[in-house]
Amino acid sequence: MTTSLQPFVLVAGSGHGGWAWQKLAALLTRRGHRVYAPSLTGLADRSHLMSGGITLQTHARDVVNLFRWEDLHDAVLVAHSYAGWVASAAVEALEDRLSAIAFVDAFLPENGQRGFDLLNDAQKAAVLEAQARGELSRPGPTSTALKIQSAEDARWLDSKITPQPIGVSMQPVELTGARERIARKLYVRTPLFPQPLFDAALERCRADAGWQTAVMADCGHDPMIDAPEALAELLLGLIEPR
Repeated sequence: MTTSLQPFVLVAGSGHGGWAWQKLAALLTRRGHRVYAPSLTGLADRSHLMSGGITLQTHARDVVNLFRWEDLHDAVLVAHSYAGWVASAAVEALEDRLSAIAFVDAFLPENGQRGFDLLNDAQKAAVLEAQARGELSRPGPTSTALKIQSAEDARWLDSKITPQPIGVSMQPVELTGARERIARKLYVRTPLFPQPLFDAALERCRADAGWQTAVMADCGHDPMIDAPEALAELLLGLIEPR
């Protein structure tokens, strides 16, 4: 079975956009795969669409519609960080179009959870205060917080990050188990970025024979920027025979 032209759909996390995947996309393209790296509504090149009406379902629909309008099948869906919420919701409508999924230092939510529910008390208070002031978004992450390893990459990332819409964290995710039914699943953890929820997700996947796991110890939260070659090999390992 050939894997040429197999689609990869790459969805980046909070404050990010399709730009974050440039290095990785080039590597996958050179291996003969089609690559799509959409920016979600309100972010990056779609930041002009920021509004109070953006929800988690909006972002899930961004991904689902890409699959439908591009006629994508037998695809690999890659979710980074916040996009774990988006991908988990989108898989509910894309189960028959996916050959594999990969969660890269990403949230692995359970049915009925909201992003807001996983914040600490101080973070919850900040979000609620921002909403009370009529704010539509919260600042995106910095290269320092993300542990970006190269000074050049850090400057580039800081020039691209945009605010994250608040509404996406307030809507519960609706899951029926489609994510777990995907045959090939990979969870990648970058422990230089401290996040107990991601540590827990890694251990959860390690305990589940349906998941493969990997730890990238020498890069920050954005391995597609810090270590694209290593991440590309992990992703290709989901579909290419060794």
